[in-house]
Amino acid sequence: MRLHVVLPDESPEMPVSRLVELGREAEALGFAGLWLPDHLLPPGDYGPTYGGVYEPLVTLAHLAAVTTRVTLGTSVLVLPLRDPLTLAKQTATLAELSGGRFVLGVGTGWEAYEFDAAGADFAGRGARTTAALRLLRHLHTQGGGPYEDAFHSFDGRAVFRPVPRTPVPFLVGGNSDAALRRAVRVGDFWQAVFLSPEEFAERRDRLRELGGERVSAGARDSWDDDAVPVDDVVRRVRDWERAGPDDLALHFGPAEGFGRRMRALAERVPGLLAQG
Repeated sequence: MRLHVVLPDESPEMPVSRLVELGREAEALGFAGLWLPDHLLPPGDYGPTYGGVYEPLVTLAHLAAVTTRVTLGTSVLVLPLRDPLTLAKQTATLAELSGGRFVLGVGTGWEAYEFDAAGADFAGRGARTTAALRLLRHLHTQGGGPYEDAFHSFDGRAVFRPVPRTPVPFLVGGNSDAALRRAVRVGDFWQAVFLSPEEFAERRDRLRELGGERVSAGARDSWDDDAVPVDDVVRRVRDWERAGPDDLALHFGPAEGFGRRMRALAERVPGLLAQG
């Protein structure tokens, strides 16, 4: 099981320079990846519910320039709020800038207000997410047209560049059967959210039942409160290890104390980190 870090991008007062410091420290400690959330126009202030003050793709491009080893990804980008052609170019460019370290993590979204504000189809967000991923994979492998689906159509004159040296991996987030089926159809990774280790194992088994044997299964968890002793967090990480996810992404709570909690856990589980 590889340990990753979800960076604290929930506060408008958090400078990008601090995210960079935390990202570089996470890499030095041996964490496997850095992840950022996404919300475009939430109906409330950024915070624990609505993370994503900084646009994640732009921020990850910045982090790519100051790191060398860690995976860089979105956990998760609200894909049906994005134009797929623009996103294809952004993600292909980010794959090049990062030396192939970028993973596009996506979700369908859950906040109807953002869809209304963006003029996007909330009811059809699942179908648009799957279609967008298929379009991205086509462009990232074929470099242009022809292509046609229910939402996009272009002929053989269409040229797409840059073509990634290897296709950008897709991570599908979510616990529902619909998310699992999407991961089977178009994903390389699946990420469970807000589940216990036992619940994760049940959903992972369901992923396999649906035909997702080749899909890497991971999860997200958090240590948000200094009142929770590090020993309790270590026990939970060991519970996760027994449940068997390939990757576990951890959010270490508010920016105040984030680095301290990250270091405290790293000291206790060195065998789960790259340097261990």
